[in-house]
Amino acid sequence: MDVTPISRDGKTYCFVVREGQGGPPPETTFLTPDDAIQQVGLVVHESGAEIQRHSHLPMTRTITGTPEVLVVRSGLCEIDVYDDERSLIATESLTPGDLVLILAGGHGFRILESTVLLEVKQGPYFGAHEKEYF
Repeated sequence: MDVTPISRDGKTYCFVVREGQGGPPPETTFLTPDDAIQQVGLVVHESGAEIQRHSHLPMTRTITGTPEVLVVRSGLCEIDVYDDERSLIATESLTPGDLVLILAGGHGFRILESTVLLEVKQGPYFGAHEKEYF
């Protein structure tokens, strides 16, 4: 797994996680630091293992913004990542299996082939007025 943080002036705006060819990690590995507002990891279990039934305790978390996780299921696209001042930081090509975790700033996509993205984001969704286009 190749994890590339996209940062400027000490602030991380995005992580790009490449599918890679190395196979799964030998043990559970989180790709994000503990203080990231959205956590992404690869949780590894051997055959026959069980995850003990559980529930998550109510915790108050304060999150500013809308973190998003996008996984390229098929196709080819490019993402442009912008800082808080809307200056371009990076452009990355994304192929099937790649994952992007967007934490801050702005972003845009160019679809180079018909593409399916699996998107997970913080809710609730308040409609189109929660976005500002630039």
